[in-house]
Amino acid sequence: MLTRLRTYSSFIRFSHTVFALPFALTGALLAGLETDLTWRRAGWIVLAMFTARTAAMAFNRLVDAHYDALNPRTRGREIPRGRVSRREAAAIVVVAATAFVAVTYPLGAVCFALSPVALAIVFWYSLAKRHTTWTQLFLGLALAVAPVGGWLAAGGGWSWTPWLLAVATGAWVAGFDMIYACEDVGFDRSHGLRSIPARFGVEGALRLSRLSHVVTVAGLAALAWLAPLGPVYLAGVAGVALLLAYEQSLVSAADLSRVKQAFDLNGYVGILYLAATAAAIHVG
Repeated sequence: MLTRLRTYSSFIRFSHTVFALPFALTGALLAGLETDLTWRRAGWIVLAMFTARTAAMAFNRLVDAHYDALNPRTRGREIPRGRVSRREAAAIVVVAATAFVAVTYPLGAVCFALSPVALAIVFWYSLAKRHTTWTQLFLGLALAVAPVGGWLAAGGGWSWTPWLLAVATGAWVAGFDMIYACEDVGFDRSHGLRSIPARFGVEGALRLSRLSHVVTVAGLAALAWLAPLGPVYLAGVAGVALLLAYEQSLVSAADLSRVKQAFDLNGYVGILYLAATAAAIHVG
């Protein structure tokens, strides 16, 4: 049983939850400046993020199983290796998606009504590479939903704050996914799959990635003006900027050997940003 749980955890890349969850919680914390954010509600938000991400990742692995089996970089994933069957993957998608809709109900009518829309957005990313060059921007959109969802789940009303955070989050995700997708540029082109690196080449994709991360830092810094958060918050944004600069320094068009190291750095970005925002709110 334990071995099976480990297989499923690897299948849905449980460790990658640190990408979106901190930004959902940040959205909730910022809304909490004007509302009563309880631990119980925060728990429901965490469950919503976990179930949505599980559904999205399982769906991605299911619909990409054919290409994963052909790609030397991904043929070791669970479905190509036979460790998880297609039927199991489909069951995980259905159970996780149903659970996501269910856990949004305690978060209010708006979150419950929008839950199918959120699922449609995160599922579409997995199909985007078959239809559009801008696949990485759609992944950015999928994770940009997180801070807006966290804000709404915490009871936040109309404000530009969650939308600015969503833009910064989406630009960050698109930026690091452009780097990650550079590894598959040859495979994508030979199999008719679309992506920013496949369209603009590795060098062009890295330029767009760096531009995206500039937008991220600018958006996070501008948030300090919309929701006065003080020097602690800005110090956290500076830390995020340093991490992203280091991430970009690890890759170049001539050397993609450290792409995984660059990708893994992003887990620290979300944690640092959430910690800095929480500290700024506490101090304030």
